[in-house]
Amino acid sequence: MMATPDRRLVIVVRADPVICGHSGEARNLAEVALTRGFTDVRIVTWPLDRLEETGLPLKPLDTVMPYSPGITVERPDPVGGYKIPDGRYLAGLTGRLIELFTDGVPTVCLSLYLSPHTIAVADAVDAARRTGLPVNVTTIAEAVGSDVTDVVRACVEEDRFGAAAHVLASYLSQDHCVAVSQYTKEVIVEAAAAIDARHGTTFAAQCEARVGISYPAIDTTAYLELDPEETARVLSARDLSADGYVLFLSRLGTAKGVDDLIDGFAASMSQHSQELVIAGRGPDAAALRKYAAASPAAPRIRFLDDVGDEEKPHLMSACSAYVLPSKPRPEFTETFGIALVEEMLAGGGPVITCATGGIPEAVGSTAMLVPTDAPRAIAGALDEAILGMSATQLASHRRRARDYAMMCDRERVFDALMARVALSTEIAS
Repeated sequence: MMATPDRRLVIVVRADPVICGHSGEARNLAEVALTRGFTDVRIVTWPLDRLEETGLPLKPLDTVMPYSPGITVERPDPVGGYKIPDGRYLAGLTGRLIELFTDGVPTVCLSLYLSPHTIAVADAVDAARRTGLPVNVTTIAEAVGSDVTDVVRACVEEDRFGAAAHVLASYLSQDHCVAVSQYTKEVIVEAAAAIDARHGTTFAAQCEARVGISYPAIDTTAYLELDPEETARVLSARDLSADGYVLFLSRLGTAKGVDDLIDGFAASMSQHSQELVIAGRGPDAAALRKYAAASPAAPRIRFLDDVGDEEKPHLMSACSAYVLPSKPRPEFTETFGIALVEEMLAGGGPVITCATGGIPEAVGSTAMLVPTDAPRAIAGALDEAILGMSATQLASHRRRARDYAMMCDRERVFDALMARVALSTEIAS
C-alpha cells in the first residue's frame, strides 16, 4: 500500500495572541486542514516581543487556547542587526517561507492581510523559484479590513503610486485572490480604478475579474454546543446573570462606537435593570473608561480586559443584547464583522449594529440596524430588544440568526477555498 503523500498548508497571518477576528480565522482553517488530508499545517507569524512592541491589542497569553497537535506555529527571528532600521522581521518571515517552499513538499499557502503578508509570500515564491530547487506551491491571498482602509485607500489618497502598485501587484500575482466580503472587493476595485485613472494601469479590471468572496471561517461548534453548566459557572465567576447585561466584545477603538453605546445605554429604560459589559482591549481603552466614569450610568458599566477564547462564547450566549455600533473612520471601516456572526451563533440577545462597510453582509436581515453616531437610536433598539420582545419572538430571532450565520462555518469556508485550488489544478492539467 502506497503511503499518503505529504501535503502542507501554510497560513501567514497576525496570529494569536493578537485580538483580531482573522487570527481566529487562521486557527479555524488550520484545524480543518488536519481533517482534510494535510499532514503538515503551519502558521507563520511574528515573534511575541515584536507584537508587544507594535502596540497591537493582545490577549493575555494564559487565555489563548492551545492549537491541536499537528499545527505548528512558527515565529521566525529577525535577520540582521541594528544597522538595518526596518524590515528585519519581514526578512525573517520571508526567509522561512522560502525554506518551506523549496523542500519538495506540495504546499498551499494562504496569506491573510495583503500588507505585509501577501507581499512576503510573493517575494518568497519568486525567490524560491529562482533557486532552481523544485517548488510546488499554490498561493491564496485574502484581503481583509486594514488592507483596504489603512493601506490601499491611503496610498490612493496620498497619491503614492509605488506603494499602491506594490500591494496590488503582489495580490494579483497570487494564484487565487479572495476578499472577506463583497464590500471589501468593491473598495479594492474602486481604489484600483483611481490608480488606473491617474497612471494608466489596469489593476481595477484585473481585480474585478479575479477577486472572489470568502467569508471568514468560524468554529461554529464552539458556539452551538455550549454546556449550560459551564455557562452558569462563567457567569457566576463574573458576577453576572443570564439576560441581565448588554454586551460589547471587540477591540476598543474609536471606529467601534463604544462611546455611542455608553451614551445610548445611559439613555435607555433598560439600563435600570441591566448592566453594560464592555469586554476587550485596544488603543482607546483608557479614554473609554474615563468616558464611562462620567456617564450617568457609570455604576452599571463594567470593563473586562481578560476575556479568554473559552469564556467568550458563554458571555455572548447569555447577554440580553449585543451591541457593535461600528462607524466608518479614515483608519478603519468594518469590512465584515466576525464578532457579530459569533454572537449570532452563540444565541444570545439580538444584535444591534450599524450598516457600516461589510456589516450588512455579516448579519443579513437578522440584526437591528441603527444609524451611526446615534446614541438615541441605540437606546430605542435596546429597549425594543430587552423590554419589547416576547420569549417567542426572541426564540424565532435566534433561530434565524443562527441559520444565517452558518455561512461562516469553518468547514464550508475551507472546502470552498480548497475547491478553488482543485479546480485550477484540474484546468492546468
